[in-house]
Amino acid sequence: MANRYFNETHEEVRRNIRRFVDRHVKPHINEWEEAGSFPRELYPLAGEAGILGIGFPEAYGGTFEGDVFMTLVATEELLRAGSGGLFSSLMSLGIGLPPVAKWGSPALKERVVPAVLRGEKIMALAVTEPGGGSDVANLKTRAVDCGDHYKVSGSKTYITSGIRADYYSVAVRTGGEGYGGVSLLLMEKGMPGFTTGQPLKKMGWWCSDTAELFFDEVVVPKSNLIGVENAGFLMIMQNFEAERLGLAVYSNVLSELAFNEALAYAQGRHAFGKPIAKHQVIKHKLADMATRLEASREFTYSVGARMQAGIPSLKEVAMAKNFATATSDYITYEAVQIFGGMGYMRESLVERLYRDNRIASIGGGTYEIMNEIISKQLGL
Repeated sequence: MANRYFNETHEEVRRNIRRFVDRHVKPHINEWEEAGSFPRELYPLAGEAGILGIGFPEAYGGTFEGDVFMTLVATEELLRAGSGGLFSSLMSLGIGLPPVAKWGSPALKERVVPAVLRGEKIMALAVTEPGGGSDVANLKTRAVDCGDHYKVSGSKTYITSGIRADYYSVAVRTGGEGYGGVSLLLMEKGMPGFTTGQPLKKMGWWCSDTAELFFDEVVVPKSNLIGVENAGFLMIMQNFEAERLGLAVYSNVLSELAFNEALAYAQGRHAFGKPIAKHQVIKHKLADMATRLEASREFTYSVGARMQAGIPSLKEVAMAKNFATATSDYITYEAVQIFGGMGYMRESLVERLYRDNRIASIGGGTYEIMNEIISKQLGL
């Protein structure tokens, strides 16, 4: 894996996380998928191993702050366990915690960040609403100013770690209509009036905790405001850029796993007197899969290098996400096709990869929204 994007420190961390996954995740992942959950005890284990702290400030227990490729290393190695659901829930802090770590008050950072990085507390991001989807600028959850506190009413849906989380970065409307009236508040489990629904049943990500949140005049202290009032939309958009790069990497890893499974199966499966990998129709499928994966992975890394260098990459990261998700759509589909009937069986990794892949072109901004962003950046 070592190349011009990763140095020896990256590779050392990669080896450490791979050992963590081999010891604590892979032996149990099929059982957790079927159970629809995994033990909460995995969070402090990941915290102790230093995985949860990657990319966050050292002052609060993090490591490698600002190192885009170290974050990509963690994403790649955790996903090699073969479960998008495990990754999305265990690492929900990756989208929920950055607003607090970047823009929270010193007191808020001190109270929240170290405990989450140690795995003692779980963090979630709550933006999506039942009637809004990608239309973040028009969210409806309302936070009414009551002097030293807000009263929050509304709801959120499709929230990863929605039931388990202790802390939530919640997008609310504190001002007028549109993006200029959005703020972020830290909300906490147990606040009166804050409830969660039953776990949502999903096509994929089976062992991921996904839920609806309900707010009925929840009293939230002004000290829980993240950053400046009515500046939440900008924070959300900046957060999205890193999330979209992560989803491109997510898609590439699922593509790689599916390709490797299909290649091995095609080399071992015989039909009409020879391995099916020797039949032109299959070998050409595999050649196309390998080519698309190589192109997608390289493009994603090049966009990561732009972000590492501080170059504005709104358009490029949207392109990388769309290219990677289109690639993983193709590769996971073809992997199941190569496996034939066995690819439709739950005992096959490619069956789970096919299901877990489908969310990638929806989450973090849909394929269609990415094309809107790209079009605008092209002046269209």
